[in-house]
Amino acid sequence: MKIAIVGYKKQERLTQGVTNDEDADLLKFLSGKGLDVVPVIWNDENVDWASFNVAIIKSPWDYHNHLPEFLNWLSQLEKSGIKVLNPVEIIQWNSHKKYLKDIAENGLPVIPSAYIDKGSDFDGSFFDLFGTDRVVVKPCVSAGAHNTVVVTKNNLEERTQEIRQFLTTEDYMVQPFTEEIKNGEWSFLFFNGQYSHCSLKTPKQDDFRVQHYHGGSISYPTPDPIHIEQAGAFLKNLPQPTLYARVDGVLINHSFTLMELELIEPYLFLNGNVDLLEIYYRALMDLIS
Repeated sequence: MKIAIVGYKKQERLTQGVTNDEDADLLKFLSGKGLDVVPVIWNDENVDWASFNVAIIKSPWDYHNHLPEFLNWLSQLEKSGIKVLNPVEIIQWNSHKKYLKDIAENGLPVIPSAYIDKGSDFDGSFFDLFGTDRVVVKPCVSAGAHNTVVVTKNNLEERTQEIRQFLTTEDYMVQPFTEEIKNGEWSFLFFNGQYSHCSLKTPKQDDFRVQHYHGGSISYPTPDPIHIEQAGAFLKNLPQPTLYARVDGVLINHSFTLMELELIEPYLFLNGNVDLLEIYYRALMDLIS
């Protein structure tokens, strides 16, 4: 059995396309288990996909810039009989943030969201909709806080022009600013539906973006078991098992509320930890054996 570990082109290295240290650690570990694993770039025209039995969608971190091509490529993989992890159906659903509406309709706690279709307008009505003086506006297909802006009643006029320009090219979503983000965003990692570990990403002072390249910090606290259970509930309605899932959210009134369900290319915070790599390996074998 030949397994592709799929990455992207931007950070390609000389070592056969490994895209980040986590990918390199995973490749080494799985190879050490006797698996035939090969790092590949998802849109590399020279890849012979027919030679693979399994494709692990690991870190195609530019997919949101090429979404139609990415989804078409996934469909072609599936049609050719390659087992894709995570499943194509789930990736398609997770690729546009309207999936949060589906989750909320299932009665699970999600940060409230409204959607603005490409070509539509943005105005101050969202303050009244959410009963707040501050909202966050971000693309429905995005990664890493790209084109994400905070709008207040004081900067509404300035931001409106910027957002209207954004809306000429893609769909956007609006959410009330969540004050609890200042206490950090929790990421709960699950492999084949089983909890593995978690991280806490905390923004720098006077910022809301938790990513490290925006000045955020990462810690690894021991979570409350009830929060693990609450995070796991977001996976129960998925139509198929997933090799990996990262459930991101904040604690509001000591209860977990979802911000993002990451099922396409999340960083997994494996950190070279052999125990965590072993959990990943066992989940993979359960799904492909």
